[in-house]
Amino acid sequence: MSKQTHGINRRTFIQKSALAGGGLVIVPRHVLGGPGYVAPSDKLNIAAIGAGGRARGVLRGISKHKKANIIALCDVDKQRAADSMKKYKKAEDFTDFRKMLDKIHKDVDAVTICSPDHTHAVAAMAAMQLGKHVYVEKPLTHNIHEARTLTEAARKYGVVTQMGNQGNSNDDLRRICEWIWAGTIGEVREVHCWTNRPVWPQGLVRPSEKMTVPKTLDWDLWLGPAPMRPFHSTYLPFSWRGWWDFGTGALGDMACHIIDPAFRALKLGYPDSAEAFASTFTENWQERTYQDSPPNSTMIRFEFPARESMAPVTLTWYDGGLKPWNPPELEEGEMMGDGGGGVLFVGDKGKISCSVYARNPTLLPTKLMKDFKEPDPVLDRVEGGIDGHQTSWVEACMGGPKPSSNFDYSGPLTETVLMGNLAVRSFFHVTGKNNRNRPQFDGRKKLLWDGPNMRITNFEPANQYVRREYREGWSLGS
Repeated sequence: MSKQTHGINRRTFIQKSALAGGGLVIVPRHVLGGPGYVAPSDKLNIAAIGAGGRARGVLRGISKHKKANIIALCDVDKQRAADSMKKYKKAEDFTDFRKMLDKIHKDVDAVTICSPDHTHAVAAMAAMQLGKHVYVEKPLTHNIHEARTLTEAARKYGVVTQMGNQGNSNDDLRRICEWIWAGTIGEVREVHCWTNRPVWPQGLVRPSEKMTVPKTLDWDLWLGPAPMRPFHSTYLPFSWRGWWDFGTGALGDMACHIIDPAFRALKLGYPDSAEAFASTFTENWQERTYQDSPPNSTMIRFEFPARESMAPVTLTWYDGGLKPWNPPELEEGEMMGDGGGGVLFVGDKGKISCSVYARNPTLLPTKLMKDFKEPDPVLDRVEGGIDGHQTSWVEACMGGPKPSSNFDYSGPLTETVLMGNLAVRSFFHVTGKNNRNRPQFDGRKKLLWDGPNMRITNFEPANQYVRREYREGWSLGS
């Protein structure tokens, strides 16, 4: 129900009407409804910031809930948003989310944010400041400071939140937790996580040619708080992920999915350190500085301290075609994870592997699964599992259980993921010129992280990436 526009529910309305009329009241069919009928006053009015691309899937998932009511769509690219505009014909159309919220905020209960990474935080904060519940695609934010700020703001404004890492609602993720907590593979001190991403260009040099902005795109609004750059087709519609100005590379794109089961099962918090290797290929090696675009592949090692009764853990991340060696427990022809990536937990009594989104957890060697008796469930399941990730948020906005990837959880997860990018970007820190007058890089270094204070303590240049300066006219607020 909309707290802003409806002071009483249908039941209260009917009861009060009956009393006022001496106990006799004739209630119209559209008020009483029938089996499965949902009155307008009992719906959750939702505005979507981002209507094309990934937003289509999110809106489709949300719309499975019978109480979800999409009343507004906002997108700076009308061509990309066209399909959604046709599907949700009754939704009001906007280009600037600030104008949308200013005009219809009294009618809106909740907001989805499915824009590129660099605009997640400003859009989510604007909605939360108005008391709106928010669903934000992964990664939650473009940088660590934004993630911390949104986490704190969600508590301050008392809104329902959910990050779009849908595997977090998967039953299999909960099974992994229960296996590990029951001691199935003993004490876990080592985890490996990998992805097949990027599947877009990276290792790029910023284009210098000027191109005409399409008539269906508001380029200034698309840039939002990011630095002003001339329009170029290399940024759109999907390859913005391969530019530091707008995206967070393969790590930011997929680690909120793939690291998630380890983060929850091992009760991880802030890492103590991160150390990265990275490929050194760019499209134009004579101009390479690695300041514009993430590398084509990385390997990052995070070290986490002991937590509760759990031992310290080393978690290694691989992307761009890299992955850990197959463990000896795998039979010839058996695959670890799937084509998109996976996770390997290494315990002192055994190993567990799973695919992307925590799917199909398996003990290694796989023959152990034949006689394996799973421990009793201790975690509540999300109705619909992985397919209920969006609808569980709608249900929470209507007074149901708190979503599993709310910002108290997904905020620290995002901070951990993005801390890895500090190590990646520091790998390419320019220290001068070599004897061929080309940039000289520091290379691999172990960054020590003070999580509570969001600060690298042993390499000051890395701290410039903890937060960013916004373009004039944009701010995060508080």
